[in-house]
Amino acid sequence: MARYITPAVTPLLPDGRIDEVSCRRLYDHLIEGGVDGILILGSIGEFFAFPMEERKKLIRIAVQAVAGRVELIVGTTSMIFQEIVELSNEAYEVGADSVMVIPPYYFHFNDAEVETYYDALAQALKGKFYLYNFPDRMGYGISPEVVCRLAQKHPHLIGIKDTIAGVDHTREIIKQVKAVRPDFRVYSGFDDNFLHNVLCGGDGCIAGLSNLYPHLTASWVRAVNAGDMVQAMQIQQRIDQLMDIYSVGKPFVPFIKQALNMKGIIDHPCATFPMPAATDAQKEQIAAIMCREEQHGCPCLPVD
Repeated sequence: MARYITPAVTPLLPDGRIDEVSCRRLYDHLIEGGVDGILILGSIGEFFAFPMEERKKLIRIAVQAVAGRVELIVGTTSMIFQEIVELSNEAYEVGADSVMVIPPYYFHFNDAEVETYYDALAQALKGKFYLYNFPDRMGYGISPEVVCRLAQKHPHLIGIKDTIAGVDHTREIIKQVKAVRPDFRVYSGFDDNFLHNVLCGGDGCIAGLSNLYPHLTASWVRAVNAGDMVQAMQIQQRIDQLMDIYSVGKPFVPFIKQALNMKGIIDHPCATFPMPAATDAQKEQIAAIMCREEQHGCPCLPVD
């Protein structure tokens, strides 16, 4: 069955502290909207910018707020191996369902080195975990062959988020891994690849538009799982239009937050330094993108 998991943004106060009230409101918005799970401290959650204590604080907030209503995945990536182990095992202890870890970045590592890294991590983790493949951020990729070997060796490795614009790499993971581990979950990292992923035999998406439109992505999941391809194709076209929000500015995180603020879901559009704030012109672009979706019954809110 297809699933859609939200990599949640991390709402902040203007002074840079985590906005607990907005976090709880966002998680309720997502769960009430029908998402199948929530990932905190992923790329869109700005994991790279928070000290360890702030990350631990957010984990506790999310565990309490989600309260077992959907799967809760915690991004525990660090360039320091022991920090990953510490944060992951603490996340399990306080109630997270699983963790997700991107391999070391900055330097390039070959297949054997990536496999050795995850072998060591698997030995140290006390619960379920996902691989996270994001070549644009890592500078290299996790090959399907490595994914397949790791999946066969480590039963508590339960899936991968494969954040690649095309579907070729993800399709190859699906072909290789599902043959030996049918339960292994293969998710795409871009919203517009959801349908392609499922048609190839994958499990869906962990992708950012569901922060804004969880009801829409949940409807997409229902249509696909029911075999309603007319509805699935119609939603694909709406998602394709909404993908424009990722192009408003780079990095895209502040602009997703700006849209959430305009919709009244989070109190402030603040992102971590040095992420840019949306300009007036960019706010107008965001409003125009949301207004297009209003034609299908989604509210369009004015820019402040």
